[in-house]
Amino acid sequence: MQYVIKTNKLTKQFGEQIAVDCVNIHVPQGKIYGLLGRNGAGKTTTIRMLLNLVTPTRGKILLFGKDHRKKSKEIYHRIGSMIELPGFYENLTGSENLQIFARLRGQHKKDSVQNALKIVGLDQETKKTFGNYSLGMKQRLGIAAAIMHEPELLILDEPTNGLDPVGIQQVRKYLEMLCLEKGITILISSHILSEIEQLADIIGVMHQGRLIEEVAMQELHQRNRQYVEFEVSDENKACLLLEEKFGFKDYSVHENGSIRLYSNLEMRAKLNGCFVENGISVSKINIREEKLEDYFSKLIGGGELVPSTLL
Repeated sequence: MQYVIKTNKLTKQFGEQIAVDCVNIHVPQGKIYGLLGRNGAGKTTTIRMLLNLVTPTRGKILLFGKDHRKKSKEIYHRIGSMIELPGFYENLTGSENLQIFARLRGQHKKDSVQNALKIVGLDQETKKTFGNYSLGMKQRLGIAAAIMHEPELLILDEPTNGLDPVGIQQVRKYLEMLCLEKGITILISSHILSEIEQLADIIGVMHQGRLIEEVAMQELHQRNRQYVEFEVSDENKACLLLEEKFGFKDYSVHENGSIRLYSNLEMRAKLNGCFVENGISVSKINIREEKLEDYFSKLIGGGELVPSTLL
């Protein structure tokens, strides 16, 4: 697999405090990677190191397979980023602001400003000044500034912070389009679980400076799937019936005589009847779904990841 970003034991220490501790990140080409963690987990410091804004204490960063310190100008021209909203002029339009950015940066195509505005849905806002933009429009203009030079990699730190539900949906839609249609690899950090859940292909979970999980969202959804739960008087006998009479293997046994069956949920009434016929008392039958927020709460030992349902 080809990685656009790869780090090896990336560490940043401020005095006695270790902000980022031996982090190994793997961001595949053409994917959206969500860096998830509560506030203060080390996400922003990690991103600043990736962007060469903070010097690592130790460790290695590979961007496009190359050491980020070698030919850095060439490498970073292939990257767009938004850590915080750029300093736009309040009395200028979005187009005028981006024209200034284009002149300062150089190496932009003639139609790069208009194309960037069109991608984020601001090309029709020709007369409105930045000071009259909504917060969502301001965030989208920040993304437009980051993609004006047609980067191969886009790095965004909390891009939907403070947005209302409509603004969050709009930003998510444009990021998905950039990845799917333009082929841009995206690294996005957030402390909002649902933002990452609905957007990312792969997630990395940071906690207290360490990357404690890196997994594909598809695998996570398989872990957190729907099941029917039986609470029975004799789980051993019930499991025997599941395997010998019905041929079921996809189940697990839990405390208090609880059995979770992950397939053939529609057969729960038939299974209940079979249990009763064979002298097994069934005290409860529930259809449940494992929740990602429960999984992450267990992963970080409880805490402040926001399981927002705004997206």
